[in-house]
Amino acid sequence: MGLALPNAGSAQPAPSSLSATPASEPYSAAIDSTEALIDSLMAAQGIPGVTAAVGVHGRIVWSDGFGYADLENRVPVWPHTKMRIGSVSKALTSVAVGRLVEAGTLDLDAPVQAYVPSFPEKRDTITTRLVAGHLAGVRHYRNDEFLSKKHYSSVEAGLEIFEADTLLYEPGTEYSYSSYGWNLVSAVVEGAAEQPFLSYMREHVIRPLRLRNTVADHVDSLITNRTDYYVREDGALRNAPYVDNSYKWAGGGYLSTAEDLVRFGHGVFQGNVLDPKTVAVLTTSQRTSGGEPTGYGIGWQIGTDASGRRTVGHGGGSVGGSTAFITIPSANVVVAIISNMSGVDYDDLPTRIAQLFREAASR
Repeated sequence: MGLALPNAGSAQPAPSSLSATPASEPYSAAIDSTEALIDSLMAAQGIPGVTAAVGVHGRIVWSDGFGYADLENRVPVWPHTKMRIGSVSKALTSVAVGRLVEAGTLDLDAPVQAYVPSFPEKRDTITTRLVAGHLAGVRHYRNDEFLSKKHYSSVEAGLEIFEADTLLYEPGTEYSYSSYGWNLVSAVVEGAAEQPFLSYMREHVIRPLRLRNTVADHVDSLITNRTDYYVREDGALRNAPYVDNSYKWAGGGYLSTAEDLVRFGHGVFQGNVLDPKTVAVLTTSQRTSGGEPTGYGIGWQIGTDASGRRTVGHGGGSVGGSTAFITIPSANVVVAIISNMSGVDYDDLPTRIAQLFREAASR
């Protein structure tokens, strides 16, 4: 049975400095329908809290919080509530990769050892392009590694989890999703930038895009407006287990808000930080050596909606977090939904919401 949780955003107004720009009249019906869809999602899956936002033509036209960030203390979710975004962190990191390519300090097709000399050479050469596109044969999580509690003091230290392992296949021949591959990408960023990964991200991605509520998930730090995390086990809602994501900042270690993700999507596709040609490289599906499209570029998943329009975005699964983030570049629509519970199934909800707002904008 789903939890009967109120729409926290309607309980009292969010602080004006943090709330979205008030929606204009054309979006009223789309907003009503979207709120009903999210209420139904929460009731069906028993989700404690959700934050969601929609942007159209470069402007946030709606955002809201639903349910609770902290069930025990009845703290509501607001648009500025920070949640784990999981693998959407890869899309954030892709911008760092793109900026280094544009600066001429990173060659996507050079061996990764050109930037990370400590990474063991394998039988076959692996490049940043292959690693970032899940084509290099680097393995994914095994056993309970996803629940790691160990703290890693550096990006390079986090490579120890998998660096000695044999590649799963000859690079380029197959697609196999690997968050650990993005651990290696973050080390490449450090090597190319000659700067720690997190500081490079702050200076060259987060600040230029004005992502004021996007931060690394440091479990030992006080982070304002950070949600609590939940899991559903055997039908019961429980506190999520403690994890330390310091081994995977680039691939799944960031906190953010739905509003910030919408700003991020618009900023990337409006050319605020990258040349459009670079964005095209990042958001075009790679292919295996046999010519099969993978549906994945460099940190971005590529698909189509029910109307056949191209979608670009990423999903994110975390311990105590589930994220859906899509853009429809041809319509200039961005949708972000984040929950503070593991394993949420959004199905086609993001594209349905995008369609509602796209249609409203075209009237």
